[in-house]
Amino acid sequence: MAVASVVVICVLISYPLSLALTPALGEYTAHELSGFVVFILGPIITGYIYAKQIREEDRTKTILKIAVLVAFTALFMVLLDDAVVEWAPYYKAEYLKTHPTAQPTAFEWYNIQLAALTMEGFAAAAVMLVFTFIGLYVGSMLKKPTKA
Repeated sequence: MAVASVVVICVLISYPLSLALTPALGEYTAHELSGFVVFILGPIITGYIYAKQIREEDRTKTILKIAVLVAFTALFMVLLDDAVVEWAPYYKAEYLKTHPTAQPTAFEWYNIQLAALTMEGFAAAAVMLVFTFIGLYVGSMLKKPTKA
């Protein structure tokens, strides 16, 4: 439930925040900033909500389990995004900007694009793992245990 909560909270906060920031920052910057904010805010809220359950078990182990599942979910979401968007022209243009005289074969283009997409998935999973771990830990610490 905590993993689903993190994802749902992130989605529910991300879109309105992006809409609010777009007029001032532009689409790209607003999207990136809202992503950064919700990637830490979602786990903090979830950690607060599930603080009692996190405290009842081994806190670090429980948080790590949740963070790994959230990171896997983020990786899956990036793979879905990569499946529906045609990235080849973008990666080709970016590659040729840095290597203007290069003339890769079709197979080399495939490997260049695959490397870029793999890096994007790895980066998303790594960022979500770290942000979720920190956010859940902070969120679970914010809610003090109730006196029995």
